[in-house]
Amino acid sequence: MNEKGGALEEAFRFLTEIGIIAQLAGTAFEKAMPEGMTMPQFVVLNHLARLGGEWTPLRLANAMQLTKGAMTNTLGHLIRKNFVAVRPDDRDGRSKLVSLTAEGLAARDRAIAALAPELAALVEGVSAELLTEAIPPLETVRRFLDRRRDRPSDR
Repeated sequence: MNEKGGALEEAFRFLTEIGIIAQLAGTAFEKAMPEGMTMPQFVVLNHLARLGGEWTPLRLANAMQLTKGAMTNTLGHLIRKNFVAVRPDDRDGRSKLVSLTAEGLAARDRAIAALAPELAALVEGVSAELLTEAIPPLETVRRFLDRRRDRPSDR
């Protein structure tokens, strides 16, 4: 196999490993979530906690690569639990802005606390050092893929 073919094969293998890790981690997260918290709800709360600010439902849907309908459904559950607040956008009366509430941040923190046994097992089984070393290259790949996701296909 030529050099380019080998590099493409390695890129595919790399993304396959990430996909498998995402599936396994997602399943472990779902099992550990506090009663009534779904993975999509946790992802929204975590996103808002990490990045802060107010987000339109469409911007949240795009960030998570979900349909607007799926995001509306998830936000409805979070609103009923008082985990997010929604207000009209002053600049665009048709749009709404979503923000994290104190209750939402506390729920997100409880979910992370519930994950502690899984996280401890990961650190013990793999090592904190390896995980720490893996973060920068993974962030680089994430940023690259994030920039490309809205581009038209290169096909």
